[in-house]
Amino acid sequence: MLDFLAAAASADAPPAWIQWLPIVGMIAIFWFLIIRPQMRQQKQHREKIAGIKKGDQVVTAGGIVGKVIKVDDSYAEIEIAQGVRVKAVKSTIGDIVPPGGKAAND
Repeated sequence: MLDFLAAAASADAPPAWIQWLPIVGMIAIFWFLIIRPQMRQQKQHREKIAGIKKGDQVVTAGGIVGKVIKVDDSYAEIEIAQGVRVKAVKSTIGDIVPPGGKAAND
């Protein structure tokens, strides 16, 4: 029995890079499955927000739907009801609503 213990103790240790291989693999998985797709979505959102123009119908991050009246570098003036205008930071605009479509109650 002691021969088995002595043989196990004298075995060579694996190279150090093999111990780091699982950690590198996990980082690669996180990069390709989580970080990279999120960066792509953020880039698409920035491009969409940069392309906002007068007349677009938008939804803010707070859920307010309105029509863009005026756009400058960092703000957009949005008409949420007839005669009711609010100034919103462009980065808080969540999405641009496509034109057309039916009303929700029809």
